[in-house]
Amino acid sequence: MKILLNKFLPKWMVLIIDQLIMSWSFALSFFVVRQFEFAEILRGHFLIYIGLFCIVSLITFYSMRVHTGLIRYSSIHDIYRIFSAVLICSVAYAAFVALWLAPVHNIDSVNIYLVLLLNFFIASTLLIMVRLGAKALFLYIRSGTAGSKERVLIYGADGYSILLKQALEASNSGYFSIIGFLDDDPHKIDKDIHQKRVYHVNDIENLQRKFNIDKLFVFNEDLKSEFRKKSIEKCVELGIKVLTVPPTEQWMSGNLSMKQIKNLKIEDLLQRPPIVIENKQVASDLAGKRVLITGGAGSIGSEIVRQVLSYNPELVVICDQAESPLHELQLEIKELFPDANVAVCICDVTNFNRMYSLFKDFTPEVVYHAAAYKHVPMMESNPCEAILTNVLGTKNLADLSLTFDVEKFVMISTDKAVNPTNIMGTSKRIAEIYIQSLNNISGKKINGNNPAGVAEPQTKFITTRFGNVLGSNGSVIPRFRSQIEKGGPVTVTHPEITRYFMTIPEAVQLVLEAGTMGKGGEIFIFDMGEPVKIVDLATKMIKLAGLVPNVDINVVFTGLRPGEKLYEELLNEKELTIPTHHSKIKISKVRNYDYEDVVNDIEELLKLNKNKEELRVVKKMKQIVPEYISNNSRFEQLDMHMN
Repeated sequence: MKILLNKFLPKWMVLIIDQLIMSWSFALSFFVVRQFEFAEILRGHFLIYIGLFCIVSLITFYSMRVHTGLIRYSSIHDIYRIFSAVLICSVAYAAFVALWLAPVHNIDSVNIYLVLLLNFFIASTLLIMVRLGAKALFLYIRSGTAGSKERVLIYGADGYSILLKQALEASNSGYFSIIGFLDDDPHKIDKDIHQKRVYHVNDIENLQRKFNIDKLFVFNEDLKSEFRKKSIEKCVELGIKVLTVPPTEQWMSGNLSMKQIKNLKIEDLLQRPPIVIENKQVASDLAGKRVLITGGAGSIGSEIVRQVLSYNPELVVICDQAESPLHELQLEIKELFPDANVAVCICDVTNFNRMYSLFKDFTPEVVYHAAAYKHVPMMESNPCEAILTNVLGTKNLADLSLTFDVEKFVMISTDKAVNPTNIMGTSKRIAEIYIQSLNNISGKKINGNNPAGVAEPQTKFITTRFGNVLGSNGSVIPRFRSQIEKGGPVTVTHPEITRYFMTIPEAVQLVLEAGTMGKGGEIFIFDMGEPVKIVDLATKMIKLAGLVPNVDINVVFTGLRPGEKLYEELLNEKELTIPTHHSKIKISKVRNYDYEDVVNDIEELLKLNKNKEELRVVKKMKQIVPEYISNNSRFEQLDMHMN
């Protein structure tokens, strides 16, 4: 049976079958009009009539490509093409009779026209019946393989869902048995649509017990609804594999390919409704500007590059020290933004002279500072490197921005800077403090070295603070996905550990919006939604892969890593928030810092750091950020001595 399902009639054979039907129909019509007087028929010009008709029919059907469609997938479009071909063939033959056969051979053309009229109905009916019969036979044979078919539900009971049902039924690769539709509209529940029942989403457990559902098909748009997302999560919990279908406009013109259907990803469940930002204001701030983006080849930095380029800046300078990612980004930009003016620079933000020459050459007007070390355990082992990049690198860029009269300096910070328990978070908090203190003297001359000699720069220094971003390099989701692909185990540090998550485009949209609304000195914090338990994240990802947690793949708890927190915070308990016009962006009200005091502390820190005196470096960090208390770290001993 499966061999029959996978075999297709060659096009030439379909054309021959169509011509045999047309010839037989013409002959039958001829006999009916002549009242089956065979002797009279044979004495006439029957063979000439039918021979010429076959030639006209063959030319017409071949020209209109009636034979090129797959019979088993015949649709209204194919029926329309058959009617058109038979009609054009009849009109062409009638014209041929009127212009040549009737005057030359003195035949009764009226009878021929009656033959053509009758033939039109008989031939059209037969051609359509053959196709519908072949399609019905195909479906009947395929239904005989029901044991191997997957039982599926479709989320939604609207026109798009019906199109999806028809596409799945026509698919020859999946062998799907469609149980019905899921919906939450009370007016549709228990109704039949295209011979399939509409069930309420709350009945999914009963449906699973009754039908043992294998898969649920959902449209990508359904994932934007919180209610539908929760219903889909329920299906995942029940072990139903969820597949996402692209918008119908991407496949309606042709057959839905199984390559277009994707497994539901954990990012789909974690994403929230799209953020609406003031695009006009962002566009007016960035259009025609020279923009410098540090860490431009990283997860956040590269997305800043993409979004900034969409606002038509005069120039985008991308700064990073990672050669290969920078090269890949450059190739991507050439493809996506072929007319953009982009300068790609390999440079280290800790190298003041290199950064000075970059500012001098390109004179940026807006700076997005995303270059940073971000991995907590790595920085716990290398505190001096964290200070070098996250503190000195930030100081270099901020000082140069003030010196070269940059309009806005936007630093990307982290929720780990709040009540930090690790080197990485504390280094970012120190960078935040420096940025804030520097904003307090914006409009005044920097004491000490001022290489460009600019007397009164007016730079607005802005900080943005958010949590984990989905899919960023080295983050938990790609790591879990890799572990699942390898067969496990999936490693989680602690059963109670939670994290905030945000998509990369969402985070960058908010960064651009905050940069636009910032007046200088603010720390903008973003609405990260509800925190997610990492163990729940791991089990969901295992289930999304069609596997059973702790049966197919184990979840193993490895213990908190050095410097790691159980819970992340976006605000210090002493910090208050001020609302903005954007519901997802708030301003953290923090204490003011004296620039001179901060500079003295940081210069002392950098001096200790230069000498690689790790313990003294960390001790100084704790003095600058008193709320920094080490957790599960070799530096906990310093807290005991400082108390």
